Amino acid sequence: MWAGFFNFLGVLLSSGLVAFAIISLLPVELILQVGSQAGFAMVFALLVAAILIAVSQQAASALDKYVSPNAVIADAREDLTTYVRTREFTPNTMLALRQLVNDIGSETALFGELAKIPNDRVRNFRNDMYLVSEALRLMQKSHKPEISAGDTAILTNYKKHIDNATKFIPGWVKVAVAMALGLSTMVGWKRIVVTVGEKIGKDHLTYGQGATAEITAMFTIGLADWYGLPVSTTHVLSSGIAGTMAANHTGLQWGTVRNLCMAWC
Repeated sequence: MWAGFFNFLGVLLSSGLVAFAIISLLPVELILQVGSQAGFAMVFALLVAAILIAVSQQAASALDKYVSPNAVIADAREDLTTYVRTREFTPNTMLALRQLVNDIGSETALFGELAKIPNDRVRNFRNDMYLVSEALRLMQKSHKPEISAGDTAILTNYKKHIDNATKFIPGWVKVAVAMALGLSTMVGWKRIVVTVGEKIGKDHLTYGQGATAEITAMFTIGLADWYGLPVSTTHVLSSGIAGTMAANHTGLQWGTVRNLCMAWC
């Protein structure tokens, strides 16, 4: 019971990474077209459309300075996707980025709110925002191309706005996910306890080993949540327990380890 309660509390008070990962598994149209107000909130994250239009125009103007006159693109989305996948910057990359930034601003101005965007364009609109954000992150990290401090500030501000728009999580989503995980832990606690305490190592888990694994998992999950890293609490805790067993030279039950790995894959 307490495990389920603290599972619920952990998800509820976290940055929302777990809830966001779970809700991202649903079809975009199902999440976004749940009504004009709810859909608008999910994508624009309570942003006024005029703000997004303004920052899009500023970002496009800043990117214009770094577009090569020899750059030619056939499909901006495809070129930028290739850059994100390969991390290889070419003159066409900046032109593709500027084109998508222009498209985001234009569609925002054209439709004004998500409820008015046709169903067949909702997915591309949101994906374009993710793609632009990731491309800007990679460019800032690699410093290719070299961008002035003033233009970097403009692009950082633009990235912040589109991240807030796409990564917003309504409060009811966090509560629903926390309740689902908490209740499932209350119902299935026995299997979890038996597996973790008796079937990972060849000896039963001691209090000291359990405390060590829990403390390690707490700091690891806390850092992952802070930096937005995609980790699983189950993976971290199970690995911590396996580490205590290995450090204590009690040995591991490789059948259980194999089954865990197969389940995770």
